[in-house]
This record gives sequence, C-alpha cells and structure tokens, in this order.
Amino acid sequence: MAKPARRYVCQECGAVHSRWSGRCDSCEAWNSVIEEIADAPTPGVRGGSKGKTIPFVPLAGALDWAPRTATGIAEFDRVLGGGLVPGSAILIGGDPGIGKSTVLLQVVAKLAEQVDCVYVSGEEALDQVRMRAIRLGVEQAPVRLAAATNVRDILASIDGPDGPKVLVIDSIQTMYVDALDSSPGTVSQVRASAQELIKIAKKRGMAVLLVGHVTKEGTIAGPRVLEHMVDTVLYFEGERGHQFRILRSVKNRFGPTDEIGVFEMTERGLAEVTNPSALFLGERRDDVSGASVFGGMEGTRPLLVEIQALVAPSPFGTPRRAVIGWDSGRLAMITAVLEARCGVTFAGSDVYLNVAGGLKISEPAADLAVAAALLSSLSGVPAPTECVIFGEIGLSAEVRAVSHTDGRLKEAAKLGFTRALVPSAGKSKSKARAETTMRVDEISTLQDLVTMFQDNTNIGRRVG
Repeated sequence: MAKPARRYVCQECGAVHSRWSGRCDSCEAWNSVIEEIADAPTPGVRGGSKGKTIPFVPLAGALDWAPRTATGIAEFDRVLGGGLVPGSAILIGGDPGIGKSTVLLQVVAKLAEQVDCVYVSGEEALDQVRMRAIRLGVEQAPVRLAAATNVRDILASIDGPDGPKVLVIDSIQTMYVDALDSSPGTVSQVRASAQELIKIAKKRGMAVLLVGHVTKEGTIAGPRVLEHMVDTVLYFEGERGHQFRILRSVKNRFGPTDEIGVFEMTERGLAEVTNPSALFLGERRDDVSGASVFGGMEGTRPLLVEIQALVAPSPFGTPRRAVIGWDSGRLAMITAVLEARCGVTFAGSDVYLNVAGGLKISEPAADLAVAAALLSSLSGVPAPTECVIFGEIGLSAEVRAVSHTDGRLKEAAKLGFTRALVPSAGKSKSKARAETTMRVDEISTLQDLVTMFQDNTNIGRRVG
C-alpha cells in the first residue's frame, strides 16, 4: 500500500509548498505553513473510465422552493435582501465577542416559529447555549440543539425528508471531515467541511448559516475560497466601547452588497435600530468646532453620521495623523489638497479624525464633510448649524457630484435639518431639491468652503 502523500499548506492563503518553510512565499505570512496529508486520488479518474452523463434542462422553469423566508428581524432581512433564500449558504464573520452567536440564536428563535431549525454548536456545550437563550428570553423557542463537530454525523442527522429548513453551524473552523487526516481549522478541513454542508443545502433546499472566525487583519480565517463558495458573506462590525453593531453585506448573490443593518447591544441581546441616523446623532452638539454632519449612503440606506476632527499643535518633530472609521490615505489626500490648492497649512499640527458611533465609512462622498470638520477645528468656527454636508473632492480642489442626492436630502429633512452643502449640480436640479424646504447651497470648488470658515459671517450666506 502506497504511503499517503504529504504536503505543506499555508493556513492564511492556502498555497501548497513542497517542503516546510517559516514564511509563505505567496502571502509572506510567518509561521503559517503546516504539514497536511493530501486527499486520496479519486479511483478511475486516470484509468480512462467515463463519468456519468449529467442532464441539462432549459433556463426557464418553475421554482421548486419559495423565493424567501423572512426571519422576523427587519435589520437582518434588510442585509440579506428580504430574507433567507432556500438552499443558500451564508457566512457570518466578525471579531470575537462582537455578537455573532447572539444574533444567530435570535434569528433561529424567530425562524423556528415558521420552519424547523437546527442549531449545531462546535464551540460551546449545550448548557452554555441554553444559558445564552435564557438571557435573550428565547429559551421556549422550538429550536433543535446539538453539540457536534463531525460533519459526517451532522449530515447523517439532517439528510432526510424530515430534515430542517435552517441549519446554523457555530463555527465552521471547529468542524472536521474524518476522511482527512488534519486538524480542524486547517485549510483542507475548512474547505471540505464547507463543501459538504453547501452540498446538502443545495440538495435539500436548506438555508445554512456558517459562523466564521476572523484573523487579526479582520478577514475570515481559512482559505479565501470559502468566501467564493458561499452565496452571502456578512461581517459584524463595531467597537467594544460602543453599543452599536453593524451587520454589513460584502457579497450577496440574492441582494444588494454593502447593505447594512444596525443593532444595539443590550442586556437582552441585540436590539434593532430602526432609525440609525437619529441614534448616531443623539449626542451631537452644534456649538463645538471641529464637527460636521455627513449625509452618507450605506447600500440602499441613507445614513447621517457625525464626523469629528481635531487639529492641534504637535509637540513632536513629525506630526501625527490618526484616523478612526475612515481611510487614512484619503485624509492625507484631503489635507494635501487643502495645503496645495487652498493655502491652508497643517504643518506642525497633529490631525485626528473620528467617525462618531463606531461606524466605518468608505465612500468618497465624505470628502467634503471631512474638509469642513478640519477647517472648523483649524479656525475655531463651528460648522453651519443643522446642516448636512456631502461631496467628493478632486485633486484640483473641485467638488464633484455624488450619487443618491435625493435620498441623502430626504433623510436630512426627515431629521429636521434645514440646510445642506452639496456639490454643484450644474443645469439640472434634482427632484428632492425642488420639493424640499431645506436651503441647499451648492459648492463648486474647495476654496468656497475655505472662504466660509475664514469669515464667520460667510457661513450664513449662500455660496455658488
């Protein structure tokens, strides 16, 4: 009998090496290469025997399953695109203790009122899951619970006509396939376990929810192919010092990407936040310099958040640039444009930027609000009161138009804002600008914004 082939696999990127090395040549990660036994070759593949013929069907045809199943938690359904799609595989990642197991237990407790649900825990004992259910007040939900890590045993228990419609695996890194001689959490085990679970999901029309661990960089641990295998990838975001939790969709085959759901961590679990803009702006003060309100878009949802900036003299030879919730490279670009094009200097000053509430912003439309917060802190003049600001800044200091202007203005008007600083729209006026009672000031260049803060009286006049 031939000896089993051995190989060395990087646990970060999945690259295969012929021998062990301290650093992976592909991703340059240290101490990530471990020894694994290669999968046994499939008999008959090289012997010339033919595979069986697969049937082909027309594209048009009746659906065997219902389109979606609403979970009953509106914020979770929003991120999924309206609910769970039968036969779909959903991967949920996030930092330890962020609330992944909590939100999934609440979801299956709601779903169990409609369909049969199974919760399989590979990290906690049954009593530990029951204690969490008691704390959340869902201990009476008809959820079937099990503690197991062997994928073969799990499949044997659910593969049948009376199998569940929703399966939760907490977590995929603890599962293992006994046909592989490697430890749980390795690249081959994670890939094989996910493949078997996704196969049963497609076969039985079962929605599978997988919890995934994350690395120190914030990406889901294991092979990158895991995110390609599943239908939907969700990330749980949030700072431990804030009670807010953001559930963000980064991949969704059945709905929009970059959609977010906002939750608040309470002693009874995660509570939905139906109006996150009002919550993020709940502690805002109008008489403080260095703050502005940004009218952003997260997926299809308009969201207003406060951007805070502090420009202070630096006691060191090299000034600091610290950013929380935004791109540090984008901040460097904004300060460079202000210095080169508008004559505003930040030399010898530390610059701190923070997005209040623990939210992370990635869209370029925040450029104008960031510039307003920086100029407000530098000049000591508060930004215009009850004013929402958005717009993209180019390298030549022009302010460029952004998408979804109507939605941003409507959200601001709903929360009582009376003024908006927006990019110049040229000849065309949006419907929201014509219908709203807000005062909409158009800015074509960044110099217009600088002029407003150089003279306090200019803040109250129309620009453009």
